[in-house]
Amino acid sequence: MKIKRKIYWNLCLVALLTMVVSALITALLLCQDLQTQMRHSVMTEVRYLESAMEVSGEDYLAHLKSRGDGNSENRITWVAQDGTVLYDSFADSESLENHKDRPEIAAAFKNGRGQSVRTSRTLAEQTYYYAARLSDGSVIRVASTTKSALATVFHTVPVMIAMGILIVFGVLILVELQTKRIIAPINKMDPDNLQAGEVYDELAPLVRRLEKQKETIRGQMQILREKQEEFSAITENMQEGFLVVNSRGDVMSYNKSATRLLGIPVEQTEDHKANINIISLNRSEKFRQVVDGALKGSHCEQMLDVGNRHYQIIANPVAESEERSGAVVVILDVTEQQSREELRREFTANVSHELKTPLTSISGYAEIMMNGLVQPSDMGRFSGKIYQEAQRLITLVGDIIRLSQLDEEKAQLEKQPVDLHMIASNVIKRLQDVAKKNQITLMLTGKPTVVNGNPQILDEMIYNLCDNAIKYNKPFGEVEVNVSMAKEHPVLTVEDDGIGIPVDDQARIFERFYRVDKSHSRQIGGTGLGLSIVKHGAIYHKAKVELKSALGEGTTVRIVF
Repeated sequence: MKIKRKIYWNLCLVALLTMVVSALITALLLCQDLQTQMRHSVMTEVRYLESAMEVSGEDYLAHLKSRGDGNSENRITWVAQDGTVLYDSFADSESLENHKDRPEIAAAFKNGRGQSVRTSRTLAEQTYYYAARLSDGSVIRVASTTKSALATVFHTVPVMIAMGILIVFGVLILVELQTKRIIAPINKMDPDNLQAGEVYDELAPLVRRLEKQKETIRGQMQILREKQEEFSAITENMQEGFLVVNSRGDVMSYNKSATRLLGIPVEQTEDHKANINIISLNRSEKFRQVVDGALKGSHCEQMLDVGNRHYQIIANPVAESEERSGAVVVILDVTEQQSREELRREFTANVSHELKTPLTSISGYAEIMMNGLVQPSDMGRFSGKIYQEAQRLITLVGDIIRLSQLDEEKAQLEKQPVDLHMIASNVIKRLQDVAKKNQITLMLTGKPTVVNGNPQILDEMIYNLCDNAIKYNKPFGEVEVNVSMAKEHPVLTVEDDGIGIPVDDQARIFERFYRVDKSHSRQIGGTGLGLSIVKHGAIYHKAKVELKSALGEGTTVRIVF
């Protein structure tokens, strides 16, 4: 209810109640005053009659009747000692019953004076009786009839109604003016500064409470803003996609990673940010199943492919008071994990194949020798084959172990300052015989350069690079190893003018067991793990590997420490 209307009704009610109470009190006081005057008048008249009849007796009453005063407003009755009515100004005395038992007459016979009041059956009139005993023992009585107090009040009702209507109109006009004046300071109160301007003393506790609540709300809003900013900072910097969905499937919150991972243009989400349905972000069946399952109350996971990327969708229901209110959806990019898993499976298959090949050869030669199918003259050759395959197997196992150590960064030897030029010199000395056998010129250039690394791993890296450069070179080719500084970074370069690497294969040659020409690689030996050891050795030393190659022109590998 509006305060203005409430003031209207309250003032009108007060005015009407005041008017009714005032009218009732006035009517009662007026009635009481009239009755008092009437009684005084009756007593006076009785005294007058008493004096006159003491002098003139019955002749005075006859004189009054002859003058016409017997028809006056007051009724005069003369009663004998036995109660017989001797005279009555309003009726024939002979027709009236004995009045000895009337209260006022009985009191007059006994005490000399008597009075009583009797009300009509309709309560509309009341009669006042006053009697006095004369010297001869008779009683003279005067009666005066007036309206009762109740009749007087009812008589004023029409006047009260008319006055009430006038008062209501007057009160409405007054209330309109007073209400505007009373409400004006309240309407002018500034919510941002409740203490400014005129404030009623009665409103001071309310204003103080509002100020306190306002301060509390301001603090809570600040906390909410900080929580929101913290939540936004966390979600926006997440690499994982994050979505909050309500029970109807509408997106309540999301981060940029979600739109990026799902391939949704930012403009599309910004244009419809207030009304985005989760299905509109991705319409695939798997995505829909995950969201629907979470909204039904179940934890759901599913793999989703978008383009050439692989995502894991995880959805969990959100419940409030045992009622599901939505779901939280997390999108994880597992492309790298899938790629590593695929490489691991491929590596396992390659290892099995690479181990099986020399073992098969060793088993075959050993079986032939066991069955006595080898001539004594060929025993040395067969033994040599078994030895070669065993050495190949040992080399392969060693390379696998080394790669495993590099993957886990658990090399047996700690890093220390080592001269990269000296390690390269030692490697070249060990490979000179192999180079001469393949008619390759192997040389070292540069100057001593110190790096913080593991000598054994560095030795294997340089050895594998030089070994590949010799194996995949042309007759009378050259292999140059250079150690130098470039922009304060030690650089190892192995350059050859051999057969080169096709462009399509250059991105994969550092993969385990990957060979450009498998038939040629089988002929020249090797495990297919040399360049993988180079790559992981560089990662272990936090170095960068650079490859430059052209088919038929040669290959250059640079390791920048």
